Amino acid sequence: MYDFDKLIERSGTNAYKLDLRQRYFGTDDVIPLWVADMDFAAPEAVQQAIQERAKHEIYGYTIRKEEFTGAIVDWCQYKHNWVIKNDWIEYSPGVVPALVFSVLAFSEIGDGVIINTPVYPPFYSVVADNKRKILANGLVNVDGKYEIDFELLEKQASLSDTKIFILCSPHNPVGRVWTKEELLRVHEICSKHNVLVLADEIHADLTLFGHEHTPFASLNEEAAMNCISFMAPSKTFNIAGFSTSYVITANPKLLKAYRDTQNRLQLHMGHLFSGVALCSAYNHGRDWLEALKAYLERNILFVEDFLKEKLPEISFYRPEATYLIWMSFKAWNKSQKEIKDFLVKEAKVGLNDGVSFGKDGEGFMRMNIASPRSVLEQALNQIYEARK
Repeated sequence: MYDFDKLIERSGTNAYKLDLRQRYFGTDDVIPLWVADMDFAAPEAVQQAIQERAKHEIYGYTIRKEEFTGAIVDWCQYKHNWVIKNDWIEYSPGVVPALVFSVLAFSEIGDGVIINTPVYPPFYSVVADNKRKILANGLVNVDGKYEIDFELLEKQASLSDTKIFILCSPHNPVGRVWTKEELLRVHEICSKHNVLVLADEIHADLTLFGHEHTPFASLNEEAAMNCISFMAPSKTFNIAGFSTSYVITANPKLLKAYRDTQNRLQLHMGHLFSGVALCSAYNHGRDWLEALKAYLERNILFVEDFLKEKLPEISFYRPEATYLIWMSFKAWNKSQKEIKDFLVKEAKVGLNDGVSFGKDGEGFMRMNIASPRSVLEQALNQIYEARK
């Protein structure tokens, strides 16, 4: 019913993933398995809704009515068994901009912000570019599975100038779905030390292999009052080109402070098609998403089997969510530059450089497996043939 094996030509569409290869890799001659969007067509319902709206001749300023927040309320109940209210929700122009607004609203210059490293690169700039202090809480690698260093988190949260913990949940790039017990411990520590939790949950819908996402704010009432959640259908339905993200908080004081900052920067208006895309995806994309997740799981198992058979020195912990694989090349005993140069110049495959996620990404690369399996097979064979 859904053809995820279909090869869709993206050249000429100003796709970041393709058209920035020269800048990032120094050549266009690499299979692009880096930027975190998918090479799959968006759900047909989304395509139709966008096309139907585009038929109208006027593309003026837009507002978001209750159907926008209502779709979000219904989705959170359906997907995460999380009961929220319409008036807890605010549009945002993107998860990363929303994190910036929150850092500006809830901390001062010089304050500390905790992040779990290695982590999505913008987390660093969200903090440092706004003159806050990065408190790197390095994840502990236990046989490939990453865990939070709670002892260090306690020490960092207890510092008088620590104001915020940005939680990546599920985690990008390591693919962990934090358990309810782990999240409760985060909550206990942050609540104890009056540290606000900003929960980036953009990958929440993409849990795999039976894992279930627990929204941080759903833990209990106290956690809900000390948290802002950041979500979007962009990763889920491959509609990142639209501004479809939003924030959720049950705490009216937090919501007002967030809104005040976003409005002060005049970034509250939104994209004409964002509401159309979000509502159609959430209201009509459920079957498509289940089919997508099954395909992603098969892709991950395919990569896993290929590496075990032909490149056993390359390893990864099977991701519990996302379509991203955090691959260890440490057994190659090469420098990071040598690994990247080999993949680009010899294998002609473009992956994300592990050190872009922080210094603890040394020896790792991130692979995006949200492509037709034939593309993954070609890329892996190119690595294998170049390595022989």
